Amino acid sequence: MEHYPSVLLEKAVDEFYKLPGVGRKTALKMVLSMLRRDKESVEGFANAIVELRSHVKYCSVCHNISESDTCEICANSRRDHSTVCVVENVRDVMSIEHTQQYNGVYHVLGGIISPVDGISYSDLEIESLIDRVKAGGINEIIFALSPTMEGDTTNFYIYKKLQSTDVKFSILSRGITVGNELEYIDEVTLGRSIQSRILYRVNSEE
Repeated sequence: MEHYPSVLLEKAVDEFYKLPGVGRKTALKMVLSMLRRDKESVEGFANAIVELRSHVKYCSVCHNISESDTCEICANSRRDHSTVCVVENVRDVMSIEHTQQYNGVYHVLGGIISPVDGISYSDLEIESLIDRVKAGGINEIIFALSPTMEGDTTNFYIYKKLQSTDVKFSILSRGITVGNELEYIDEVTLGRSIQSRILYRVNSEE
Protein backbone atom coordinates (compact mmCIF):
# COMPACT_ATOMS: atom_id res chain seq x y z
CA MET A 1 0.00 0.00 0.00
CA GLU A 2 1.27 3.45 -0.94
CA HIS A 3 2.34 5.77 1.88
CA TYR A 4 1.52 9.40 1.15
CA PRO A 5 3.26 12.23 3.05
CA SER A 6 0.09 14.33 2.89
CA VAL A 7 -3.61 13.60 3.30
CA LEU A 8 -4.37 16.20 0.61
CA LEU A 9 -1.98 14.47 -1.76
CA GLU A 10 -3.67 11.12 -1.15
CA LYS A 11 -7.10 12.68 -1.67
CA ALA A 12 -6.03 14.18 -5.00
CA VAL A 13 -4.53 10.86 -6.14
CA ASP A 14 -7.78 9.10 -5.24
CA GLU A 15 -9.73 11.50 -7.48
CA PHE A 16 -7.42 11.06 -10.48
CA TYR A 17 -7.47 7.30 -9.92
CA LYS A 18 -11.23 7.34 -10.57
CA LEU A 19 -10.61 8.38 -14.18
CA PRO A 20 -10.90 5.54 -16.74
CA GLY A 21 -7.60 3.89 -17.64
CA VAL A 22 -5.66 5.63 -14.88
CA GLY A 23 -3.77 3.48 -12.38
CA ARG A 24 -2.56 4.69 -8.99
CA LYS A 25 1.00 5.26 -10.19
CA THR A 26 -0.22 7.34 -13.13
CA ALA A 27 -2.59 9.23 -10.82
CA LEU A 28 0.30 10.04 -8.49
CA LYS A 29 2.40 11.20 -11.43
CA MET A 30 -0.40 13.52 -12.55
CA VAL A 31 -0.86 15.00 -9.09
CA LEU A 32 2.87 15.60 -8.62
CA SER A 33 2.92 17.27 -12.03
CA MET A 34 0.14 19.60 -10.85
CA LEU A 35 2.17 20.50 -7.78
CA ARG A 36 5.07 21.60 -9.97
CA ARG A 37 2.85 23.96 -11.96
CA ASP A 38 2.17 27.52 -10.84
CA LYS A 39 -1.02 28.26 -8.93
CA GLU A 40 -2.70 30.13 -11.81
CA SER A 41 -2.15 27.19 -14.16
CA VAL A 42 -3.68 24.72 -11.73
CA GLU A 43 -6.64 27.01 -11.06
CA GLY A 44 -7.19 27.31 -14.81
CA PHE A 45 -7.22 23.51 -15.09
CA ALA A 46 -9.68 23.16 -12.22
CA ASN A 47 -11.96 25.92 -13.52
CA ALA A 48 -12.06 24.35 -16.98
CA ILE A 49 -13.32 21.07 -15.48
CA VAL A 50 -15.92 22.83 -13.31
CA GLU A 51 -17.18 24.92 -16.23
CA LEU A 52 -17.33 21.84 -18.43
CA ARG A 53 -19.48 20.01 -15.92
CA SER A 54 -21.65 23.04 -15.22
CA HIS A 55 -22.38 24.27 -18.73
CA VAL A 56 -22.01 21.37 -21.16
CA LYS A 57 -25.20 19.37 -21.72
CA TYR A 58 -26.54 16.87 -24.24
CA CYS A 59 -28.35 17.82 -27.43
CA SER A 60 -32.11 17.25 -27.13
CA VAL A 61 -32.18 15.91 -30.70
CA CYS A 62 -29.15 13.66 -31.17
CA HIS A 63 -27.66 13.47 -27.63
CA ASN A 64 -24.26 14.77 -28.73
CA ILE A 65 -22.40 17.07 -26.33
CA SER A 66 -23.61 20.66 -26.62
CA GLU A 67 -23.50 23.99 -24.83
CA SER A 68 -27.11 24.70 -25.80
CA ASP A 69 -30.33 22.71 -26.15
CA THR A 70 -29.43 21.81 -29.74
CA CYS A 71 -25.87 20.97 -30.82
CA GLU A 72 -24.05 22.82 -33.61
CA ILE A 73 -24.44 19.89 -36.01
CA CYS A 74 -28.21 19.57 -35.58
CA ALA A 75 -28.60 23.35 -35.78
CA ASN A 76 -26.59 23.57 -39.02
CA SER A 77 -29.00 23.99 -41.96
CA ARG A 78 -26.21 23.06 -44.40
CA ARG A 79 -26.06 19.51 -43.03
CA ASP A 80 -28.10 16.72 -44.63
CA HIS A 81 -30.79 16.14 -42.00
CA SER A 82 -32.31 13.29 -44.01
CA THR A 83 -29.28 11.07 -43.26
CA VAL A 84 -28.66 9.98 -39.67
CA CYS A 85 -25.47 8.23 -38.59
CA VAL A 86 -26.08 6.08 -35.50
CA VAL A 87 -23.04 5.90 -33.20
CA GLU A 88 -22.27 4.51 -29.77
CA ASN A 89 -20.82 7.59 -28.09
CA VAL A 90 -19.64 11.17 -28.48
CA ARG A 91 -16.07 10.04 -29.25
CA ASP A 92 -17.40 8.33 -32.39
CA VAL A 93 -19.01 11.59 -33.54
CA MET A 94 -15.64 13.30 -33.13
CA SER A 95 -13.86 10.53 -35.05
CA ILE A 96 -16.27 10.69 -37.99
CA GLU A 97 -16.28 14.50 -38.07
CA HIS A 98 -12.48 14.44 -38.19
CA THR A 99 -12.61 12.55 -41.50
CA GLN A 100 -14.54 15.44 -43.14
CA GLN A 101 -16.27 12.81 -45.31
CA TYR A 102 -19.76 12.99 -43.80
CA ASN A 103 -22.30 15.80 -44.05
CA GLY A 104 -25.35 14.24 -42.41
CA VAL A 105 -26.41 14.36 -38.78
CA TYR A 106 -26.01 11.89 -35.89
CA HIS A 107 -27.80 9.96 -33.21
CA VAL A 108 -25.74 9.03 -30.14
CA LEU A 109 -27.07 5.91 -28.41
CA GLY A 110 -24.94 6.25 -25.29
CA GLY A 111 -23.72 2.65 -25.54
CA ILE A 112 -24.62 -0.65 -27.19
CA ILE A 113 -26.76 -3.57 -26.08
CA SER A 114 -24.63 -5.82 -23.89
CA PRO A 115 -26.39 -8.29 -21.57
CA VAL A 116 -23.04 -9.25 -20.02
CA ASP A 117 -22.56 -5.66 -18.87
CA GLY A 118 -26.20 -5.30 -17.88
CA ILE A 119 -26.99 -2.87 -20.73
CA SER A 120 -30.35 -3.40 -22.43
CA TYR A 121 -32.13 -1.47 -25.16
CA SER A 122 -34.03 0.54 -22.52
CA ASP A 123 -30.73 1.96 -21.21
CA LEU A 124 -29.94 3.48 -24.61
CA GLU A 125 -31.35 6.34 -26.72
CA ILE A 126 -33.13 3.96 -29.07
CA GLU A 127 -36.69 5.10 -28.46
CA SER A 128 -35.72 8.69 -29.24
CA LEU A 129 -34.23 7.48 -32.54
CA ILE A 130 -37.48 5.70 -33.37
CA ASP A 131 -39.38 8.90 -32.57
CA ARG A 132 -37.09 10.89 -34.90
CA VAL A 133 -37.77 8.49 -37.76
CA LYS A 134 -41.51 8.44 -37.16
CA ALA A 135 -41.56 12.25 -37.15
CA GLY A 136 -40.52 12.09 -40.82
CA GLY A 137 -37.80 13.63 -42.92
CA ILE A 138 -35.22 10.84 -42.47
CA ASN A 139 -34.38 8.83 -45.58
CA GLU A 140 -31.32 6.86 -44.48
CA ILE A 141 -29.89 5.49 -41.26
CA ILE A 142 -26.20 4.60 -41.27
CA PHE A 143 -25.15 2.05 -38.66
CA ALA A 144 -21.70 3.16 -37.49
CA LEU A 145 -21.40 1.03 -34.37
CA SER A 146 -18.23 -0.93 -33.69
CA PRO A 147 -18.21 -4.23 -35.65
CA THR A 148 -18.51 -6.42 -32.56
CA MET A 149 -21.16 -8.93 -31.51
CA GLU A 150 -22.72 -6.28 -29.27
CA GLY A 151 -22.66 -3.70 -32.05
CA ASP A 152 -24.26 -6.11 -34.51
CA THR A 153 -26.93 -7.01 -31.96
CA THR A 154 -27.76 -3.34 -31.50
CA ASN A 155 -27.91 -2.78 -35.27
CA PHE A 156 -30.31 -5.69 -35.65
CA TYR A 157 -32.55 -4.52 -32.80
CA ILE A 158 -32.90 -1.02 -34.28
CA TYR A 159 -33.46 -2.46 -37.76
CA LYS A 160 -36.29 -4.70 -36.54
CA LYS A 161 -37.95 -1.80 -34.72
CA LEU A 162 -37.90 0.35 -37.87
CA GLN A 163 -38.17 -2.33 -40.54
CA SER A 164 -41.72 -1.31 -41.46
CA THR A 165 -40.71 2.27 -42.29
CA ASP A 166 -39.49 3.55 -45.66
CA VAL A 167 -36.05 4.38 -44.29
CA LYS A 168 -33.02 2.87 -46.04
CA PHE A 169 -30.49 1.18 -43.76
CA SER A 170 -26.78 1.09 -44.53
CA ILE A 171 -23.66 0.07 -42.67
CA LEU A 172 -20.01 1.02 -42.85
CA SER A 173 -18.12 -1.06 -45.39
CA ARG A 174 -16.13 -3.81 -43.71
CA GLY A 175 -12.74 -2.33 -44.43
CA ILE A 176 -12.94 -1.99 -40.67
CA THR A 177 -11.62 -5.07 -38.91
CA VAL A 178 -14.21 -7.00 -36.92
CA GLY A 179 -13.81 -6.30 -33.22
CA ASN A 180 -12.26 -2.84 -33.65
CA GLU A 181 -13.74 0.14 -31.84
CA LEU A 182 -14.51 3.12 -34.07
CA GLU A 183 -12.38 5.61 -32.16
CA TYR A 184 -9.19 3.59 -32.79
CA ILE A 185 -9.62 3.37 -36.56
CA ASP A 186 -7.50 5.74 -38.64
CA GLU A 187 -9.41 8.58 -40.27
CA VAL A 188 -8.62 7.54 -43.86
CA THR A 189 -10.07 4.04 -43.36
CA LEU A 190 -13.05 5.42 -41.45
CA GLY A 191 -13.72 8.07 -44.09
CA ARG A 192 -13.62 5.52 -46.90
CA SER A 193 -15.91 3.21 -44.93
CA ILE A 194 -18.49 5.98 -44.69
CA GLN A 195 -18.24 6.92 -48.34
CA SER A 196 -18.46 3.30 -49.52
CA ARG A 197 -21.14 2.22 -47.04
CA ILE A 198 -23.29 -0.72 -48.11
CA LEU A 199 -26.92 -1.71 -47.74
CA TYR A 200 -27.64 -3.26 -44.36
CA ARG A 201 -29.00 -6.77 -44.66
CA VAL A 202 -29.72 -9.53 -42.18
CA ASN A 203 -29.08 -13.20 -42.87
CA SER A 204 -32.73 -14.03 -43.38
CA GLU A 205 -32.88 -11.59 -46.29
CA GLU A 206 -29.73 -12.72 -48.14
